[in-house]
Amino acid sequence: MKKISGLLLMGCSALALAGCGADDISSPGAGSIDVDITNPTPTPTPTPGTGLVEAATDCPAIGATGGLTNSGTVSGPEGTWRVCTLPSLIDASTTLPKVDGVLYRMNGRVDVGCDGGLTAPTTGAPFSTTTLSCGGRSLTSDTNVTLTIEPGVIVYGQNGADPAWLAVNRGNKINAEGTLAQPIIFTTYENVRGTATEATDGRWGGIVLMGRGIITDCTAGGSTTAGTCERDTEGSANPAVFGGKDNTYNAGIMKYVQIRFSGYVLGSNTELQALTTEGTGTGTTLEYIQSVNSSDDGAEFFGGAVNMKHYIAVNADDDSLDIDTGLQGNFQYVIIAQRAADGDSLMEVDSNNNEDQTPRQRTVVANFTAIQTGVNNNSNNAAIFARGNADLTLVNGVVYAPQDECIRVNGTGTTATRATLTAQSVVMTCASSGTFLGTGSYANADVQAAFNAGSNNNAAFTSTLASTFVNGANEAGVVAYANIKSLSSYFDAVTYIGAVKDAADIWYRGWTCDTATANFGSNSACTALPVT
Repeated sequence: MKKISGLLLMGCSALALAGCGADDISSPGAGSIDVDITNPTPTPTPTPGTGLVEAATDCPAIGATGGLTNSGTVSGPEGTWRVCTLPSLIDASTTLPKVDGVLYRMNGRVDVGCDGGLTAPTTGAPFSTTTLSCGGRSLTSDTNVTLTIEPGVIVYGQNGADPAWLAVNRGNKINAEGTLAQPIIFTTYENVRGTATEATDGRWGGIVLMGRGIITDCTAGGSTTAGTCERDTEGSANPAVFGGKDNTYNAGIMKYVQIRFSGYVLGSNTELQALTTEGTGTGTTLEYIQSVNSSDDGAEFFGGAVNMKHYIAVNADDDSLDIDTGLQGNFQYVIIAQRAADGDSLMEVDSNNNEDQTPRQRTVVANFTAIQTGVNNNSNNAAIFARGNADLTLVNGVVYAPQDECIRVNGTGTTATRATLTAQSVVMTCASSGTFLGTGSYANADVQAAFNAGSNNNAAFTSTLASTFVNGANEAGVVAYANIKSLSSYFDAVTYIGAVKDAADIWYRGWTCDTATANFGSNSACTALPVT
């Protein structure tokens, strides 16, 4: 049953985690989306020295054709802001500068450059781009547009005829590198106006990075055997195609970024979430990213090769970490916190049943703390759910799901093709009614045997987590997996399990915002905006 966004949820102080369903499965989430684009009458300019924001006199100049549109002012609890609306197409490398009293607005979809196709076009092999805002241009090279966003910038989405979302097309990049003190914030109009609550979600689309990495499940043509597989972005009304042969593809950098109140369900089985990567590669930098109140997944990763550290997902309404279509993924330092009795799985790994397709989806999630205090809203899924042609490795992890099964593995094919599970130094607190769930060609005992085959695992662990996600005495007593570098050179060799070693380990503090589900000690509520 779909949850209607904006419905006030009681008991927000309870822990919970949410994720987003796989590419072929519609999961709970979505809801009413504001489509009016009328700015309120501004309140009088605050008196200097009051600590409230004062609107800038005008919008800055940027490199894209047409520049920014001065859309007047908007007022909220923090003061009055100048609203500078982005063009629908950023056709030249552009910087959004940090300017006091300025908010940047997305009114519908904003494209960064034009899609350059499966491989970079040349004069000998031009490509007619399918990006609608590019008008069918014939490209003889990538448009090579980079959107740079300075630390401290706030960008908000406001849905018009189409959902507001940022589409970084193949052959183009994003450079969104905030700082510990000044993260970049992507949010919604309601957050600006001060009407966003702990229950608000699904108010704009999110951020989508498209690349030329290798994928499976070719919905937009090609084949996996020929290396020509392409897919269209889930939830996109107009073409936003990804895929190719390059698992080193560089879609840019996102670091010290918050993505708030996002997620958009366009129709059945078609959703956008806070962050979506699609065929991006190891050249892309993803670090220190927080997803807050996404009505779909916290983040979803379609194919390609992803390396990511310091990822936080709070209150996702579907899966908090969703990975599929041939992804080669490495994730380290992951905090997932879900509302009680809300959201789907903490992790959903490969969302289809195409077990014979290659490349197989191979993902390692290391040093994670995943919390789901209630039963998730899909009774068929456990806290962690793997299926299809996924090979999932869990390392140095803490799972706290006392009302739910902890791990479900589903198989529909043969032993040689079905999903696999490997666990090393993973401890779990699960429902007394059952810890492991095997479906399809898997029995419960098969899943349990796979878990028990690893070292230092405990499926009947007594959690002593402090401050929601910080290791306590029992977690500190678990021996970490010593050979993590053998899984990928990307990983840091650590001597502890979980995402947060102890009270002195505060990598999550300062660049994040706080919710009732998880307080990160940043002294910055996700329902408010910073004024400096």
